[in-house]
Amino acid sequence: MSVDVITFGCRLNAFESEVIAREAERAGLSDTVVINSCAVTNEAVAQARQSIRRLKRERPDLRIVVTGCAAQTEPNMFAEMAEVDRVVGNDDKMRGDAWRQARAAFDSGFGIGTSEKIAVADIMAVKEMAPHLLDGFKTGLPRVFVQVQNGCDHRCTFCIIPYGRGNSRSVPMGAVVDQVRALVERGHAEIVLTGVDLTSYGADLPGAPKLGQLTRQILRHVPELKRLRISSIDSIEADRDLLDVIASDERLMPHLHLSLQSGDDLILKRMKRRHSRQDAIEFCAQVRRLRPDVTFGADIIAGFPTETEEMFARSQDLVDECDLTFLHVFPYSKRPGTPAARMPQVAGEAIKARAKRLRVVGEAALQRRLISEVGSTRQVLIESATQGRTEHFLPVAISGEVPGAVMALAIKGHDGARLTV
Repeated sequence: MSVDVITFGCRLNAFESEVIAREAERAGLSDTVVINSCAVTNEAVAQARQSIRRLKRERPDLRIVVTGCAAQTEPNMFAEMAEVDRVVGNDDKMRGDAWRQARAAFDSGFGIGTSEKIAVADIMAVKEMAPHLLDGFKTGLPRVFVQVQNGCDHRCTFCIIPYGRGNSRSVPMGAVVDQVRALVERGHAEIVLTGVDLTSYGADLPGAPKLGQLTRQILRHVPELKRLRISSIDSIEADRDLLDVIASDERLMPHLHLSLQSGDDLILKRMKRRHSRQDAIEFCAQVRRLRPDVTFGADIIAGFPTETEEMFARSQDLVDECDLTFLHVFPYSKRPGTPAARMPQVAGEAIKARAKRLRVVGEAALQRRLISEVGSTRQVLIESATQGRTEHFLPVAISGEVPGAVMALAIKGHDGARLTV
């Protein structure tokens, strides 16, 4: 074996894992597993640690390298694990030099002590972002990601990610367009723009272009692109150009995932979010006027410190008031070093119960949408021989189609999880 990468966490990590695999293999590493970790919740960190222990039990000869957000925020914790051979920082993981240094350390036998394992630099000192063009994703999926932004300048009270990712930085528009064009020429039908705080795109670039301008440039200069999708956005930062593109270009998919987090104004304030409940409702209504068939997903945290039952009920109600289809529910996870960790905490059992109730509400919303699709004809991106996705990101059960094609399919029913044709 050469290099395997095990990915935890977000879509951005999934993209970065492809870069890691390429750079580590080019550096000549072998018999190595890289854990690309997530720091969003305590559970995500625990899962990474469990995976490390299991891998070493199964293959004692493996070299294990840990990187990602949890490695950046807690390098000593991972370095103290006997199973771990090296800890690589979250910015360095994208650079070939880091993996060449890792190989040199392994070849020389250097890196036995805890401190010698750590190769983690100050993420806050990183000011620029280089584009990373992939020759093709190992998965071969028709949908691929293009990283256009990294880091975050905001400091939500529950979030550790800025300390794992650094401050916001963007890939220049021309470089993004070039990446998209190259991927389209290699046969990828759908491109997903991804980042940590996607709607902050461009603030650090000359002229401060915004996400809407970037999407407009991509669609204008890569006319062969069949489908463009944007990942999670902060609705309060959505610019006029973005709304115009949503309204005017059908190649931008009618599906937006929103970072809402709560439906209660006091909780939003304590989270240090920059939008109100009404802002969220009005944004969804505005986009729906521009693109009536749009679907929305959202991140919502259950059991944030000081949240009462009445406050939680407002988050539940937001699902209907914003007409959300896809719900990503996070039970609140206390992250050391964040302001929210010092606030009065909700009991763990109450957090779990609220998260479960919120998921039930989300599942009911998804079922309503699946039912409403029956009888329609949708443009379906064929992902594999057994599944495709509509423009609205709804999964479709198929059989025997060629991956990569976009086909008009009549929706005849659903099986509770996917549409059927």
